[in-house]
Parts: sequence; C-alpha cells; structure tokens
Amino acid sequence: MTEFSPIASSHWTMLALLAGFAIAHSGLAALRPWGESKIGARLYRVLFALVSIPSATILIIYFFNHRYDGWQLWQVQGVPGVKSVVWILSFISFIFLYPATFNLLEIAAVQKPQVHLYETGIIRISRHPQMVGQVIWCIAHTLWLGTTFTLVTSIGLIGHHLFAVWHGDRRLTKRYGDSFTKVKERTSVIPFLAVLDGRQQLKWQEFLRPAYVGVVAFVMLFWWGHPWLMVATSRVPW
Repeated sequence: MTEFSPIASSHWTMLALLAGFAIAHSGLAALRPWGESKIGARLYRVLFALVSIPSATILIIYFFNHRYDGWQLWQVQGVPGVKSVVWILSFISFIFLYPATFNLLEIAAVQKPQVHLYETGIIRISRHPQMVGQVIWCIAHTLWLGTTFTLVTSIGLIGHHLFAVWHGDRRLTKRYGDSFTKVKERTSVIPFLAVLDGRQQLKWQEFLRPAYVGVVAFVMLFWWGHPWLMVATSRVPW
C-alpha cells in the first residue's frame, strides 16, 4: 500500500493518462466511418481494441498502485455496512458499464461490427448506460478510498464520460438523422427519467439474456479474485 502523502505527481500523471485515453478512444470512435471505409469494419474494430485495451489496462494498474496517494479526505472503511454498500454499488455499476452491443461476435470482430440503434433493456433506463455505470463506480470507490488521488481520478473519468454523452449523440445524429432523433426523444440520459415521465416502460424479460449472466459471473469472479489482483498489480513498478 502506498503511504499517505500530499498531492503528488501521480495526480497529474493520472490526469494525463486519462486525457490520452479519452483522446484515443473518442478520436477513434469519431473516425470510425472513415476508418471502416479504408480498412474495413473488422480490421478497424481490431485496431480500436489494440489501442483501447492496453490504454485501459495501464489506467487500471496505475490507479490500483496509487489509489492511496495524496491526502486522506475521509476514512469510512471501518464503518459497519460501508463495505457492503460499496460492493453493491460496484455490482450495479458493471450492469450499466456493460456495452449496449450484446452481440459478442461483433465485439470480437468475428462478425462484421455494426452501429446499432438500441431502445431496449438497459437503454430504457438510460440512453448512455456506460456513463451512468462510470459515475456509480466512481462514487463507490471514492467513498471507500477517500483520497485526493481517487477523487481526481473520478473527476477525470466522469468528465470523459459526460463528454462521451455529447459526442455519442452527435455521432448517432449525424449517422442516423431523424431515426436517432426519435430514439432520443423516447429515452433519457438521466436514469429512469424516461420511465417516470411515461416515455418508456420497463420490460424485465429483456434483461433475461446471456449477456447479463456474463456480467454477473464477471462481477463474482472479480470479487473472488480482488485480493490477488491487488497483489499482482502492486508488482508493476509504476
């Protein structure tokens, strides 16, 4: 575990890593139509993965290794019930963070990747579930760790995902025009808002699909392997 210290260079390093990831991720998303026209949808998906996955891995390892850097703003790890709340919030966050594209063969580029206009399942709750999931994840981990490093990381992550909300809507509007505008009118960014005002009606059977079973299995595996993961990442000299 890293010793507590005043605000250090690790805060700025994390912000730089987040900025680099955001530029690469959002930039490649913006260039997708042009890139697919040049090298094809499958190869572009592979290129996207080769850039995004290593960048995300570096972010995760750096976060784990420096999560206790900076000032300790609060300490609630010993408060009864807090650990359970953090795990529940983390579980919920992964349900939202899972991509709206449920076709795993497209994600792996086995089938030709396509852009879809979804209006079912988690999209009924929020048009941008990954943003919602990231906010919930940040709240949970900032609550648990209580350090300035975690707070800075959370602000950077949430900032990127809020930008992605605007950027994603802009790209879909450009691609689909009125079709996406109608989807946008029937959905909401704020969770459950479209349900509460009657624009959407939840259909729980839409959540009974293998993709969600996979998310639950992943979260349980992550919970079981969390201590090992902390040890493994601590051996990386970053």
